[in-house]
Amino acid sequence: MSLPSLYLRRRQERRVQRGHPWVFSNEVAIDRSPLTAFESGDCVNVFTHSGKPLGSAYVNPHSLICARMVSEEIDCALDETLVQDRLDRALALRESLGWLPDCRLVYGEGDRLPGLVVDRFDDVLAVQIGTAGMERMRDAVVDGLIERCRPAAVVLRNDLASRELEGLPSGVEVVHGEVPAFVRLRENGASFEISPLEGQKTGWYYDHRQNRAGLARHAEGRTVLDCFSYLGGFGIQAALGGAPSVLCLDSSESALAGAVRNAELNGVGDRVSVRRGDVFDSLRALRAEEQRFDVVVVDPPAFMRRRKDRRAGLEAYRRLNRRAMQVLAADGLLLSASCSFHLSAAEHQEIVAGAASDVGRWAQILERGHQAADHPIHPGLPESEYLKALLVRVAPV
Repeated sequence: MSLPSLYLRRRQERRVQRGHPWVFSNEVAIDRSPLTAFESGDCVNVFTHSGKPLGSAYVNPHSLICARMVSEEIDCALDETLVQDRLDRALALRESLGWLPDCRLVYGEGDRLPGLVVDRFDDVLAVQIGTAGMERMRDAVVDGLIERCRPAAVVLRNDLASRELEGLPSGVEVVHGEVPAFVRLRENGASFEISPLEGQKTGWYYDHRQNRAGLARHAEGRTVLDCFSYLGGFGIQAALGGAPSVLCLDSSESALAGAVRNAELNGVGDRVSVRRGDVFDSLRALRAEEQRFDVVVVDPPAFMRRRKDRRAGLEAYRRLNRRAMQVLAADGLLLSASCSFHLSAAEHQEIVAGAASDVGRWAQILERGHQAADHPIHPGLPESEYLKALLVRVAPV
């Protein structure tokens, strides 16, 4: 049985033809295929204005991204069979990385499962479903994960702002087993306790795995300031790498309590301390106190979630990197990160260079970091490559 048709307007097909998996509502020829004719989550065949097939997608007529491609073939619906096949491929990649059981198992379009994110913490799975099309496949996703991973528990962390844009309810729901208050994961030889029920996002940020390992290699004998530390991912691994002193800085009391627990868990509690406060204000206070660190990590939340955030976001990144450099010792190392897709790698580098100039220092880029391999990049979707990290030596002029 053929799927219903969705036609694009004239000259709107080039991006999709080149592999970008999103169709925007203003690209649809609504006179030929009105979006109001579809229900959220319906599967369709996508055609150019002239009738050339582009593949299959699922739709949401109420979203700016009104269609998400699932196949280059027509009449390929997102169904249980396709979901199971894509899960098999995603899990095979993670097995080849050697990071199981603690890693991201599914990364949306990067694994050709748009709208689905799955993180594994030992024998607990945290699942996020962000689109109406994937919501229809909820049972197939959960059943497929249980069959393949044999987890003790599965929690749906569907407390995403994006679900509201898709017309979906928000909430956290345990759909299999019992989820403990804390579960333990291993990363780069370190152990961390996280909360899959109440932690940020799914409870942990696996995307910085390789950047944390890289920083730890430079940590021996160096004092470290870990800004926006959350549960201490960078700081604790730096301590394990030989840092004699680490200060974790965050505005969240519960996150810092977790950092203290994780420091004790790894046997570095005597070398890790915490300070609560707004990071910008705290950096200014540390400077006034004449405290200096050999290594400063700044890994903030996304300051540019949307294009309209650019002006304020650029200034926030500039101010943050300036203040970080002002508490760096001579010849100190700055690990500057950004998870904002709307900040390009070139702009990030320019901000770091500008901050060094502003504080009268000279910067040398030693290493570039990216999201870990369990967050594979869709080659046709620039939005799937978001994480940037620069390890920079900041020396006197």
